[in-house]
Amino acid sequence: MKIVKPGALIAVALIAGFAGGVAGSSEEAWAQVRKVAQRTATATKVHKVAIQVNQNEKGVMELALNNAKNINDYYKEKGEQVLIEIVTYGPGLHMLRSESPVKERIAVMSLENPHLTFAACGNTQTNMSKAEGKPVTLVSEAKVTPSGVVRLMELQDQGYAYIRP
Repeated sequence: MKIVKPGALIAVALIAGFAGGVAGSSEEAWAQVRKVAQRTATATKVHKVAIQVNQNEKGVMELALNNAKNINDYYKEKGEQVLIEIVTYGPGLHMLRSESPVKERIAVMSLENPHLTFAACGNTQTNMSKAEGKPVTLVSEAKVTPSGVVRLMELQDQGYAYIRP
């Protein structure tokens, strides 16, 4: 995907305007500039989605991963970029624990898609560690965030779509 900076659009507009003045009408030149601008706007759009997992059920975990894969495949086929963050908290943190039933799939998907991230709720990790009397270890792909629900709020503020499988 090629990203064109706004300055490049100005340059295209100036060149098109000059060419229009020399070789044709200015309406034709501006029509060309609009076409380039529309293509650039489409090419630079980045889709964003947050997927919540708050249940310790393998089926829910698999569904969240299926959603992420399907979303990624859809936009990849269209030549568009998508950022996907799976946010776990409460019982859903089990998805990102070192003994997770989906840890192998998480590892493979992370390697295949650098725009897929996994957020683990720090509050939940701390509470689970206290309850179990030992540290709760997470898969290497997990990034700890202070609060899973706050992370979801932050992502929504940043324009992320919100999915709950």
